[in-house]
This record gives sequence, C-alpha cells and structure tokens, in this order.
Amino acid sequence: MTTTTPLLLVTADPSHPLAHLALRYARAYLSARPADDSSHTLNVFFYGDGAHTANRLRWQSADQLDVAKAWQNLAEQYQLSLPVCVSTALGRGISDTDNSARHQLSGDNLAAGFTLVGLSELAMMMQADGRLIQF
Repeated sequence: MTTTTPLLLVTADPSHPLAHLALRYARAYLSARPADDSSHTLNVFFYGDGAHTANRLRWQSADQLDVAKAWQNLAEQYQLSLPVCVSTALGRGISDTDNSARHQLSGDNLAAGFTLVGLSELAMMMQADGRLIQF
C-alpha cells in the first residue's frame, strides 16, 4: 500500500478564511493518523500572501484566531517544518537575521518555527508522491 503525502500550499493571507481552512485541514489530517505511524506525514509551504503568517510582528485581536501561533503549536506538537518562500517573504517585509544582514535591512521579524527557503524546496516537495492542496 502506498501512502500519499499531502502538500498544503498556503497562499492566503492569515486573515482570509482559506488560511483558517488550511490550518483546520492540517489539524484534522494529523490528528486522524495513528500516533505510531510516521509514514503519514504532512508538508506545508507558505507562498505569496501566505508568507504574512510568518510575521512575528503581526498583531491579532483577542477575538480572532492567531493563525501564526496555531501553526507554531501544530508544528511543535507534530514536528512539522514551516517553510516560507524567501522571495515572497522579503517582498512583503518579512525577513530573518541572515537575509536582513545580506540585504542591509534594519531588523528581522520572522516568527519562531518558520524558516525562509527557496522555491527549490517547494519543487522537491512536489516531486514526492503526494497531492497538492492550495489554500
């Protein structure tokens, strides 16, 4: 039996309902897999406006879901990586320490648990046996 690995391509801004749907899908998928089954993994990639999810300076009112914090908690619970396209992140004012130094930016604001990566990471995920689901 072959298993497919879902790849969630999160392109929606964290305030958009699709960003919330991506998170709900990830939670449901991960909670439904057997605890001792590491073959059912989940890949996530933040691209376009989805990169805003990785901004640690993004404020969220108390009456709304903090999507970034929810992804961080999910990643910690299930040992997920949270890769973000470096080009779309930088274009939206989101940077890590290395890119801030490289591009002479005055600071960094990448949220903990997220990493800036090139599009080659997405290409490698797409080559694996799996299905792409865009939110």
